[in-house]
Amino acid sequence: MCLIAFALNAAPGCPLLIAANRDEFLNRPTAALHRWNLDDGTEIVAGRDLRDGGTWLGLSPAGRVAMLTNVRQPLAGSGSRSRGELVTRWLQGDGDEDRLAGTIDPSAYGGFNLVVGDFHRQHWTWLSNRDPDTPHETRASKMHRKALSAGIYGLSNASLDTPWPKTLRLKQAVTDALTRMSTTDEWMLPLARSLSDGTPANARELPHTGVPDDMERALSSAFVCMPGRAYGTRSSLVVSARPAGSGWDVHMDEWTYPHTGPGAPLEGAQHHRETLNW
Repeated sequence: MCLIAFALNAAPGCPLLIAANRDEFLNRPTAALHRWNLDDGTEIVAGRDLRDGGTWLGLSPAGRVAMLTNVRQPLAGSGSRSRGELVTRWLQGDGDEDRLAGTIDPSAYGGFNLVVGDFHRQHWTWLSNRDPDTPHETRASKMHRKALSAGIYGLSNASLDTPWPKTLRLKQAVTDALTRMSTTDEWMLPLARSLSDGTPANARELPHTGVPDDMERALSSAFVCMPGRAYGTRSSLVVSARPAGSGWDVHMDEWTYPHTGPGAPLEGAQHHRETLNW
């Protein structure tokens, strides 16, 4: 997952809103959003990486949430373990963020941002094996973490709330969606527009992460299209928690793209929906 904006208790009637794009090589085998069971039988709702078995963003019926982005490195290195297992480890467990952080060997993984939450406890934490001040350096010697209070946050392939243009635009779209929720059924429209935006950042606003300039530009749009490298945005996901009786209905809407190309990426997308009650 390469772009996420999420709101935690930022508006009445919607304690959780997530909008995210997953960017990946087009030939990496993937299952769309569905209910599936981890090795110990724990049920989760998530897409699935069919190569390494993990996921990039998932929820559990027990109210646990985890979402992951990679940290861009000039020299690609995936580490000895799959980052996707960090998401499933949180969803599978019943411990807190302290216990999780204590079990992670930062040197065993490529650079990552991991946000974990317990909806019922209202505890949310960002963890990373990269220093927030220098996230694109390749060394990982310790874990970094931050407790998250109510607010709207953004993640791409740097650190938490690094102000990349596409991250700022998606955070604004989340703000707009929350504002619309009380007045219209079309509250998801700002999110759809932002997630499907293939406009690259202008030259002055481009990040500098150590990759070639042409790649930096291609990766600077929310919806990534790099056919020459067989890489791009594979799916978009919106998660929203809304009141339902004495609890909350949590809707997960995913759009998967059979081909990455120019134009309106939502055309021809396949829609998948799952719902949990918390």
